[in-house]
Order: sequence, then structure tokens, then C-alpha cells
Amino acid sequence: MRKRKIDLVLLGAIISLSLIGLMMVYSASNVVAEAKYGDSFYYFTRQLFFLIIGYILMLFIVNVNIIKYQNYVVTVFLICFALLLLVLIPGIGKTRGGARSWISIGNFSIQPSEFMKLGLVGLYAKYLGAHYQDMKKLKNFLLLFSFSIVVFLIIMLQPDFGTGLVIVLSTALLIFLAGVPLKYFVVIISIGLFGAAFLILSAPYRIERIMAFINPWEDPLGSGFQGIQSLFAITPGGLFGHGFNQSMQKHFFLPEPQNDFIFAILLEEFGLIGGIVVLFLYFLIFYRSILIALAIEDDFLKFLVLGIAISLAVQVGINVSVVIGLLPVTGITLPLFSYGGSSLILTLFSLGIIVSASKYRNYDYN
Repeated sequence: MRKRKIDLVLLGAIISLSLIGLMMVYSASNVVAEAKYGDSFYYFTRQLFFLIIGYILMLFIVNVNIIKYQNYVVTVFLICFALLLLVLIPGIGKTRGGARSWISIGNFSIQPSEFMKLGLVGLYAKYLGAHYQDMKKLKNFLLLFSFSIVVFLIIMLQPDFGTGLVIVLSTALLIFLAGVPLKYFVVIISIGLFGAAFLILSAPYRIERIMAFINPWEDPLGSGFQGIQSLFAITPGGLFGHGFNQSMQKHFFLPEPQNDFIFAILLEEFGLIGGIVVLFLYFLIFYRSILIALAIEDDFLKFLVLGIAISLAVQVGINVSVVIGLLPVTGITLPLFSYGGSSLILTLFSLGIIVSASKYRNYDYN
């Protein structure tokens, strides 16, 4: 297989987004960091550290033969699965915001569910690469989909509905693109809707989130608070925003502005134009990734790139929809933007796989 140069447009979009994200982490967090830690650069310096590690890993993966990764996908999946179980053990798993989703290592923490996104996509890519011609058979569909459901249920024990939702939607879309008949998904979607209704009704805080989504003003200081404050950040931003570091909502109005709602701070400071630029960069990453997948002959690599790109698109879509009020609050971060080591490092590593895969396209789509 002839090797080509890496996709520099894709690489440029990834680096641009991650650097803008670093800048926004500082702007969104400096007030909270100063009050909480006495250091306005607290979140920024940690995010910079995670970013450097992510760049190093991305550089490493770009320079290896990524096709050989399929020899290790089962091992990687089993390690991710073991970590997912370990986080449920009291004393090992660390609880934040009511969810036991982290494992502490010194002063830092890792979130196993983030690693599972890549682990499960790799496993699916290996299976689909070898059996995609047989995916019209019901048993193959059930086998693959059952993996994502098992992972989803384990993540729900933490509980972390947002990450579980991203994993289920991403793998379902990947399976669908592999040629699974639509009728199978009709049955699964019907079952999924009943399951989702049960999960919502079984947890009062999820019911509160749904009610807050329908009418946030019913409880403006409680369940509807985040949604309302997010809209208060977006609306005054207008076309061009108030300027860098000029957000008002980060002054203890919008909770944890450097995390799930960082896109709201971006819109407040850089307006609609800034939001469009960032979303265009995300679109560019997804678009170039799809071009790469279509240009690759190796089936494993094709599905691996597709799976990573779909997972990124689903997560971005859900986060932005929550921020602008189109979906209930789910607790999903914005890739390459939100503060967090596990998410940033895994996203850069995953996108590094796509950049590496661009060397193996069998024609130059440029």
C-alpha cells in the first residue's frame, strides 16, 4: 500500500481548535480558579499540561503503522472494560457531581468511560472489517449491539447517562453504515425509547432535567438554572460578542463554565461569528475524516476512522444542542474545548489515529 503525506488541513483544524479551546478554558475559568484556588491560571496550566501530552501522543500515533493497531484492539478493549469496572469499587472510584466516574492517580484523575469510547470503536472496526458483508444477518447485529448495551449499563451504574448515550448512538450509527437493515434499528429504537423512559422515571434528577428543559422558568434557581444562565450568556453576545475575557456569566452565574457550558462563554465573548468559526472547524475535521475513510482500502482502518469521526460528531452535536437549549442538560463535554485531561488526551489521540490513517488513502482527494 502506497503511503501519502498526512492530511495537513485536518491536522491544522485539530491544532486550531485545541488552541482556541485552551484560550477559552482560561477565559471561562479564571474567575472561579482565583476564588477557589487563589490562582487564576489553575485550570489553564493543567489544561496546557494535558494538551502537551495529547500532542506528544498524537505525534507518536501519526508516525506508526496504524493498521497494526487491529492486532491489539481486543486487549485495549479488555483493559478499558476492566477500568470501567474498577471505577465502581468504593475507594478506587472517585465521586464528582454525584457520579463515581474517575480513578485518582496522585493529583490527577482519569475517566475510564472516555477511554472506552475508543476501545469499543476499535473492537467494532475489527469485527466489521472482517464481517461487514454478513451484517445483514440478525445474529451479527445483535452481537455487536449487545456490546454497546452492556457498556452502557455499566456506565449507568456510575451513573453517567451523557457518556453512555454518546457511546450507544455512535456505535449504532457505525453499525448502520456497515449495512445493517433498517428494520433491525426500528425494533431496537422502540425498545430503547421504553428503556430511556424507564431510566428517566427511575431517577428524580433526570425527571427534573426534562421538566427544566420543557419549562426552565418553573424552577429558575434549581433544575432550570443552568439552562437559563446559558441562554443569558448567549443572547447578549450578539454577532461579535463582548470580547475575550469579558464574559459576565463566568462570574459565578453559570456553574462550572469551563466544562460542559464552555461553548456558551465562547458565544458570549465572540458572538455568533465566533461560534460559526468553531463549528466550521469541527465540521472540517468531520468532513476530512469522512473523505479519508472513503479513500482507504483497508476495511479495518475505514471503520476505525468512521467510528472516531461519528463519535466526535455526536458528542459535539449533543453538547452544542444542550448549550443553546435544544436538548436537556446531559453533562457531556465539548471535545478539544472543555476542561478535562481524559477527554482532551483521548480526543487528540483518537484524531491522531485519523491523521495517521490519512497516509494510507489510495487516492488524493485534494
